[in-house]
Amino acid sequence: MNAMTIPMEYRQASVDFDRFITDARDISGLQTTNQAYTMVQAVLQTFRRRLDVEDAILFADVLPPVLRAIFIAEWDLEEPTSPFSGRTAMTLEVQALRGDHNISPDTAIADVAAALRKNVDEAKLDRVLAHLPAGAADYWRA
Repeated sequence: MNAMTIPMEYRQASVDFDRFITDARDISGLQTTNQAYTMVQAVLQTFRRRLDVEDAILFADVLPPVLRAIFIAEWDLEEPTSPFSGRTAMTLEVQALRGDHNISPDTAIADVAAALRKNVDEAKLDRVLAHLPAGAADYWRA
């Protein structure tokens, strides 16, 4: 019986996440990767609130393993889906996560989008976003 080799995306998951979170920190001008983590988690959760489960799974499949885990962690499936609203309203939602410890800039969504695009297959990301509800592609525009 032949054993399946461990896919490289899983072998490299920590290294790839470190590169991504450093990019997010640097692009946003935050001081630490801990600050960047809160911003990234909030941006992902804000986006997730606007998708049904099927669309969220399509999106999760283009994310690297650690981001995929952050995206689906602590998901309240009973929470109603929110509409895509203006960037300002969604940014305020991002900034509300752990408000006392969240210093996400007003550019948080675009900053995380830029870091994400730098660390995933952009063509694959854009193909998936084209199948998601109106507003999804704009959300991930850097």
